[in-house]
Amino acid sequence: MKQFFSLLAILWVTFSFAQIGGLPELVEPVKWTSNLEKVSDSEYNLVFKATIEDQWHLYSQHNPAGASLPIEFYSEQADSLFTFEGKALESPTEKAYNETFKKEEIFFSHNAMLKQRIKLLKDDVNEIEVTVYGQACKESCIQLQETFNFDLSKATTEIEPMPVASISETKDVASTDGKEKKSKGLWLVFFLSFLGGFAALLTPCVFPLIPMTVSFFMKQSKTKAEGVKNAIVYGLSIVAIYVAIGSLVTGFFGADAMNEFSTSVGFNLIFFLILIVFAFSFLGGFEIMLPSSWGTKVDEGVDKKGGYIGIFLMALALAIVSFSCTLPIVGTALAASATSGGIGPIISMLGFSIALALPFTLFAMFPGWLNAMPKSGGWLNTVKVFLGFLELAFAFKFLSNADLVLDLHWFEREAFIAIWVAVFGALAFYLFGKIKLPHDDESSRISVGRFSLGLLSLAFTLYLIPGLFGAPLKLISGFPPPLKYAESPYGVGFTKKSGGESATKKILPEGAHLGPHDIISFEDYDLGMAYAKKVNKPLMLDFTGKACVNCRKMEDYVWADPKVLQVLDNDIVLVSLFVDYKEKLPKEEQYTSEITGKKIRTVGNKWSEFQTVKYKTNTQPYYVMLNHKEEMLSTPFAYNSDVDAFYEWLKESVNKF
Repeated sequence: MKQFFSLLAILWVTFSFAQIGGLPELVEPVKWTSNLEKVSDSEYNLVFKATIEDQWHLYSQHNPAGASLPIEFYSEQADSLFTFEGKALESPTEKAYNETFKKEEIFFSHNAMLKQRIKLLKDDVNEIEVTVYGQACKESCIQLQETFNFDLSKATTEIEPMPVASISETKDVASTDGKEKKSKGLWLVFFLSFLGGFAALLTPCVFPLIPMTVSFFMKQSKTKAEGVKNAIVYGLSIVAIYVAIGSLVTGFFGADAMNEFSTSVGFNLIFFLILIVFAFSFLGGFEIMLPSSWGTKVDEGVDKKGGYIGIFLMALALAIVSFSCTLPIVGTALAASATSGGIGPIISMLGFSIALALPFTLFAMFPGWLNAMPKSGGWLNTVKVFLGFLELAFAFKFLSNADLVLDLHWFEREAFIAIWVAVFGALAFYLFGKIKLPHDDESSRISVGRFSLGLLSLAFTLYLIPGLFGAPLKLISGFPPPLKYAESPYGVGFTKKSGGESATKKILPEGAHLGPHDIISFEDYDLGMAYAKKVNKPLMLDFTGKACVNCRKMEDYVWADPKVLQVLDNDIVLVSLFVDYKEKLPKEEQYTSEITGKKIRTVGNKWSEFQTVKYKTNTQPYYVMLNHKEEMLSTPFAYNSDVDAFYEWLKESVNKF
């Protein structure tokens, strides 16, 4: 009995040490099972079921490019013994906005079911092998690789129905932080669209209608109160018409389709062309008009119906009459709201229409204000042309998006900024009266307001010019392509690193490149270790992933700290091992692991296997500091966004070396 309790005590101490000491362990948040369904003599369903631990996410096949890695099916037998028939069917997924990748991600929580249809190419196939790749993330991420063998003789003829999403399962499940960001995004859409509605008011198609419409209500109404009431109904009708447009866009494309379109090449190219057309319309090249018969029919309806229906038809007549001026602004607002997804187009049209309707109601309540309104004149055309230049500038943002998605480097940062310099420079010349357009009057006088706007345009143009030479241009961050997406990523012959060190002064060792923040980095363990020995510095292994959210957070917010960057740049040799790198290993280097049983086919497989076998963990980010005997200098460091904690770990490791 004493021996039993002694053994129990030893096990308890061992377990406690493992928990307290934080020894690394393999993480398996996803457990898989499989089944095979026979559809016909040549078609089968491969059924995969996953049980996912709480708070972990497994990413859908449809997760957008440039975000966490989606599920993929692979087989060396594909196209020789069978073919994959399209994408797999999926059980209900959830969505949440990822601030790091700036995308709405699609994932499974708790459980997942996928059915992949295959079609046999030969009659004598008895067994097939399929590997499922994917990624699961919580605070850290792990790469998934599971191989399944299916015996066709054991296939069932019973077809299991796919789970259907309930109403509660189809909602977005973003974190509280994510919901707050999405809410802020919708408020921004509302505010910008409100400004767009205000801009539409100051166009030649709308502004002159304000006194005419308000006067009509006051004359046709028996009392002032009735006139105010009619004007309010008129304003609400305007709001209803434009919100209906936003609702139609959302309903036609689906609540989230606009967000998906915003990342597609086709969407961005189409809106680039549309905004170019809108811009030339505002600049006086031509006018976009609806058929005149539409306006005539609406006017006839106003005369016949009267009452509230007649007032609604008057609001509809306003929308039709002002179409040539409001369409470019409405189109731009809807395009901008696409990145918000969901009800973005509805919120956009709500903001736009409130701004458009507000003056009609206010002037009806306070008709004396009409006397203080500026008279119509050439300034209205100036506003219209000013908006045309803005449309022209914004159009190239969509062209830039398409180029970024395709990674063509045809329209890089310098080209984008050069076009903006040209557009806003031309705008400044126009406002100073040096450029004339078709609808301008011959007046040589320039108002104080126009002159002030010209100075602002000129100042903005001058601000843009240093961007051609590497300046970050923080005022327009997010509009031009990123600094790295350029002909000269650091401008002409220099870098923007802290301390002002020139990129040309860094001599890269063989096999190295400039990693995050221009730190000299290797992606091969042996090359990195050889260089560490040569320069007599410790080696830091950075187990990371191209689609690892928290890896990017560590690099962007922790590594960027000056004191941390100083150590990474000068005191260690960095080796970044990407566990999701899909480049195939040479045939002679591919193998099946005797320890994990996984097939090592890619560079990512190799480093994932290395991390699992050597350090008994498979999560990223994961940092290990080694001496030249390949011994750990300190306890490995996992994801922790505390800058001071990471800095202390670095200094402790370097001092021990």
